[in-house]
Formats: sequence, C-alpha cells, structure tokens
Amino acid sequence: MTSAVKPEKPVRVLFVCLGNICRSPTAEAVFRQQVQQAGWQAMIQADSAGTAAWHVGKAPDARSQQHARIRGYDLSSLRARQVKVEDFAEFDHVIAMDAANYAELQRLRADAGEAATASLSLLLDHHPELRGGDVPDPYYGGDDGFEKVLDQVEVACTQLLRSLLKTQGVFGCGC
Repeated sequence: MTSAVKPEKPVRVLFVCLGNICRSPTAEAVFRQQVQQAGWQAMIQADSAGTAAWHVGKAPDARSQQHARIRGYDLSSLRARQVKVEDFAEFDHVIAMDAANYAELQRLRADAGEAATASLSLLLDHHPELRGGDVPDPYYGGDDGFEKVLDQVEVACTQLLRSLLKTQGVFGCGC
C-alpha cells in the first residue's frame, strides 16, 4: 500500500560529472525512467550538469547513448551544461559521480553561501555495496566501461529513489 504526503514543490535532483556527456546524463536518464515507472514524476525531477564547460550544448557521448539505448534509456534529448552556483539553491540534492567532482562541488557550494540548501553526496553513497566509491569515467575506455557505469547507476538510482520517496512519506513504492 502506498501513502504519501504531496510536497508543495517537486524534489529536484542534479547529477554531476566532469563533462556532462557520459556519467551524469546516464544517471539522469536512468533516474528519470525509474521515477516515471514508479509513477512519481510529479514529485521528483532530475537534471544533470558538468563541473567543466568543455561540452556545453553537446549531446551525450554516442557510446553512452548506444549502451543506454540497449537497456531502454533515451539520452538523445539531453544536452550538456555546466553546473552553476545557483544550482545549490534550485536543487534539493546535488549528486556527484566521483570524489574529484564532489570536491569541486563543495567549493561551488561554499560560494553559494546561505542560499545553498541542496544536500551534496556521491551517487555511490546510495549503492549498497559501493558506498563512498567513484562511478568510473568510461570516456577513454571501451564498451565494458559504459556497461559498468550503467550497472552501478541503475542500482544506486533505485536506492536513491527509494530513499527520496521514504522522506516524502511514500512506502511500498514497488521500485
């Protein structure tokens, strides 16, 4: 049985990697699909960004799109953007893909001052077996790297969704 207290505004989650063309758009697409399949898209929203500006406006890496598509995720409409200080006020949760980006996000969050209300965590903090670890950057590797990212992201996003729904008073979501 599902019961929930409807929030005044949706919970907003921002996934962040370095260039916003591999890991963070994958996490965004996986998480969005999980939220939609659970029927909570009015309650939880997702976006992604990168700490670097190298790929702003570009679509996710073709290999990320290909591997995600095989598993039923569509990254084709996503476009890279750079994280900004205001994101710490506009989002409830900012989730880094690795320790290096986490450190950069801590610096940006400090720049936001009191306006920064978003929590900051690593994605794998939500993975039952890989807490504190980094989602590996597949950019310079082969197909197995993109598959590993998807494996880790799927598990961590499922746990993240469960946790967010519980904080909203939703139990037994079936996700």
